[in-house]
Amino acid sequence: MVHRHAMRRPWRREAPTQRKGPRVVGVRIAVAGATGYAGGELLRLLAGHPDVELTAVTGHSSVGERVGDVHPNLRSIADLTIAPTEPASLAGADLVFLAMPHGESGALAARLSDDVKVVDLGADHRLLDADAWARYYGGAYAGAWTYGLPELAGQRATIAAGTKVAAPGCYATTITLALAPLINAGVASADDVVVVAASGTSGAGRAGKAHLLGSEVMGDISVYKVGAHQHVPEIKQASGARTLSMTPMLAPMPRGILATCTLVPTSPISADAVTSVLRAAYDTETFVHVLAGDSIPRTAATAGSNSCHLKAYVDADSGRIIVVSALDNLGKGAAGQALQCANLMLGLPESTGLAIDGVAP
Repeated sequence: MVHRHAMRRPWRREAPTQRKGPRVVGVRIAVAGATGYAGGELLRLLAGHPDVELTAVTGHSSVGERVGDVHPNLRSIADLTIAPTEPASLAGADLVFLAMPHGESGALAARLSDDVKVVDLGADHRLLDADAWARYYGGAYAGAWTYGLPELAGQRATIAAGTKVAAPGCYATTITLALAPLINAGVASADDVVVVAASGTSGAGRAGKAHLLGSEVMGDISVYKVGAHQHVPEIKQASGARTLSMTPMLAPMPRGILATCTLVPTSPISADAVTSVLRAAYDTETFVHVLAGDSIPRTAATAGSNSCHLKAYVDADSGRIIVVSALDNLGKGAAGQALQCANLMLGLPESTGLAIDGVAP
């Protein structure tokens, strides 16, 4: 079923919801596709969550192995056994996370009970436009679910009321948080948006690929999917951009995204005025931080957190607006964001089990 209420405008500031009613304890959680990087990060967050019980983890090639053999960092849940990724393994869960490759979660979701809550970390249920799915992904279109970016206007309440939520992509989150307030406030044009963004290697998944070997990546930075990245239609759908040119790059680091987002102002504007628009959108938000002074967004500052750091500039020559955005692609860009949505769906405080602060060095 396609939910057409996934996007609402105009942009407005929205305070995070607080928990209402009795505390939910021991919510049963299952994770399908738990052996990848995003799945592993999700397991790490769930292991420290005070209100959930991890009842099942599934995989494909690692079926029968211990979680500790696949994710040696996860000592507290090391003895859990990885089950096959099929509905029977996930039965009995109150909420299921799908951390599977693009194009695979739709078929599994269709086989789950209608009364189970589901958060999909993959792309299968993000796009409203079936033609866009066919163009950028191919294969069967699974339909759109509620879009899981709580900081977008109207989305927090919609997510909290939902049973099926599509968590945004990592690039889409990084870029949409930079673009949406400015486009929706009318201070920047929805046309001629240009983005150059660098991602760590974990964004490409855990499967063995020659170009992701340490000896290939270290000391190098390269572009990929230039002019045809699959997150482009998602970014346009979520941010309100009409035309978007995106150049993604692979950076020699394991995790993190840094995006430089350039927009044409609708009239001459100062960096302070751009900052004011961003702050009006995010000052009440727990996980989006608009930096001031000499502070700059850095991927290292967001590592291990669910935070996104933004900084506004105006180009001295062209007068264009530049917003630099940084986050952890496995945190706010994937597992952290999925858990943020799940907390809302379960009636828990939105930040439960999630870190605002990054780790350093």
